[in-house]
Amino acid sequence: MLSYRHSFHAGNHADVIKHLVEVAILMYLKKKDKPFCYHDTHAGAGLYSLDSAQAQKTGEYQTGIGKLFGYQASSPALQTYLDLVRELNPDGQLQFYPGSPGIARLMLRDGDSIQATELHPADFPLLQTQFQGRRHCRIEKMDAYAGLRAMLPPLHKRGLVLIDPPYELKTEYQDLVKGLQQGVQRFPQGTFAIWYPVIERASIEAVIDAIVGTGIRNQLRIELCPLPDSSGFGMTGSGMLVINPPYTLAAEMKDALSELAPLLGPSVQWTVRQLVEE
Repeated sequence: MLSYRHSFHAGNHADVIKHLVEVAILMYLKKKDKPFCYHDTHAGAGLYSLDSAQAQKTGEYQTGIGKLFGYQASSPALQTYLDLVRELNPDGQLQFYPGSPGIARLMLRDGDSIQATELHPADFPLLQTQFQGRRHCRIEKMDAYAGLRAMLPPLHKRGLVLIDPPYELKTEYQDLVKGLQQGVQRFPQGTFAIWYPVIERASIEAVIDAIVGTGIRNQLRIELCPLPDSSGFGMTGSGMLVINPPYTLAAEMKDALSELAPLLGPSVQWTVRQLVEE
């Protein structure tokens, strides 16, 4: 149940799309002076060494950030994302990669709040270490959806909830739909960004259809697939389903992905599509 370790996958093409969307949403939220809340349901360790045995074993970062490090982007969101990674690697050598809560730690202002839950016994203390001494911060060893019920709505009535399950269990898709509905009911004005893998196309389309079928309004789909769909094993792409996206997000992602896709490979496919209107 707790076998998934993101250290094997840090910085891969799925992290690139996930964190690019996260950065763009946080950039938008920071445009107002009023504070906001960032909530991460499956937070992981927060920071990863790409020199670790786990990262070197898979080499997955070479399919993502390894192809982008050092690139100067025209897209503001893509450039901000790359600048954050460079901030962790000031000597110009790609050694460290931030998880989603690590990106939030680098981007949020002192008055903004961070909430994160993680159950893995090895990753949780590493996550805690990342946030020692930070004000307006709550890091809990807690089930992701119990955390949504316990911590939402946040004190600040604006914010981003990032839902990034490992999808290890057969029930995880149903848990996602139910947990998302509860989260949106508790924090209807929040932005929710759900990461999903593309492994077997029919399965993920069924999940997307179930989320669309909840009746939740304003759903934007953003997907990046370096490989064509396959019926075999392995992730060919991934995406983010964003509920209550910033009104600028669709156009920003179209610009960013049109620039990003050729850098990752010659046949990379991407899509940005409104699934449910406001």
